[in-house]
Amino acid sequence: MIKRYMLATFWSAVLLLGWSGYAAAHSSLHHSDPTANSTVASPPVVQLWFSKPLEASFSKVSVVDGQGKAVDKGDGAVKGEDAKLLEISLPTLAAGTYKVIWRIVAMDGHKAKGEYSFTVK
Repeated sequence: MIKRYMLATFWSAVLLLGWSGYAAAHSSLHHSDPTANSTVASPPVVQLWFSKPLEASFSKVSVVDGQGKAVDKGDGAVKGEDAKLLEISLPTLAAGTYKVIWRIVAMDGHKAKGEYSFTVK
């Protein structure tokens, strides 16, 4: 009976450690500017930093207004030498709430997507 318990405990630990390693392998949004749920003056760009380098040709970002209309300049891209930075330019935004929508593919092939809102005062 003790042997069976020890075997079950061992395999549970292996699965738990394996799962956490698998989850850690995925790229996730590390931080952004403007940040989620912040109130800011009209920002010239939205910048998203991820935990892992991104595949530039498969990573996209857009910014939409409260009606879902795109308000960005359409130049969203992984920028410069920092393969973890996804950036998009904005015109001067009117007061209101805006949503940042992103989809990425990390260099390891894993996909992720997300969105958040910020408010312009």
